[in-house]
Amino acid sequence: MCALVNNVYCVGRNYRLHAAELGNAVPDEPMIFMKPSHAVVPLDGSRLAMPSGRGTLHFEGEIVIQAAKAYKPGMTVDELVEVMALGIDFTLRDVQSVIKEKGHPWMAAKGFKNSAPLTPYITFPGNEGILKTDFTIMKNGLEVQRGNVGEMIFSLQDIIDYIGHHYGLGEGDLIFTGTPAGVGPAESGDVFELFWGGVRLGRCEIG
Repeated sequence: MCALVNNVYCVGRNYRLHAAELGNAVPDEPMIFMKPSHAVVPLDGSRLAMPSGRGTLHFEGEIVIQAAKAYKPGMTVDELVEVMALGIDFTLRDVQSVIKEKGHPWMAAKGFKNSAPLTPYITFPGNEGILKTDFTIMKNGLEVQRGNVGEMIFSLQDIIDYIGHHYGLGEGDLIFTGTPAGVGPAESGDVFELFWGGVRLGRCEIG
């Protein structure tokens, strides 16, 4: 397992129902944006401070994979990835709506401090094995999101090939692979729990 975090890539609109719930078109190729490495914090039960006075904050639960080595053309997911985690892509939705209209980068809406909390790593079960397990996001004890890699528009292999070819992938790089339907607002005091199958991997409270 690599503890180092370098680049943090994120895939937008990688589940059809999520694209539909926000009124967005389904992309023809992976839609990639980035977060600063400083956005990554542990989902260890801590209270996470979030921006105030900047409109609605949304949660987006995701599977996160980490590159164990430098990507080379033709490399498979099983060769590249040794560990995975679950994470939340916190998003300032009102800010995002404004900057999308202006054609500006998404950094202000996606890249703020604590916007990419991550559970402890678990062993990657393989490109086929990962299909056998759903991940779920619980908000205040209620399930709000459920997803499976098999529902993705672009597969894990598609994603690593695309990012590796266009931007490069190196040891320690993280990829937030996209969120399923069910995203919604997060407010101070809300508690989020992230489950892989029946196992809770992480918890946080919004400050």
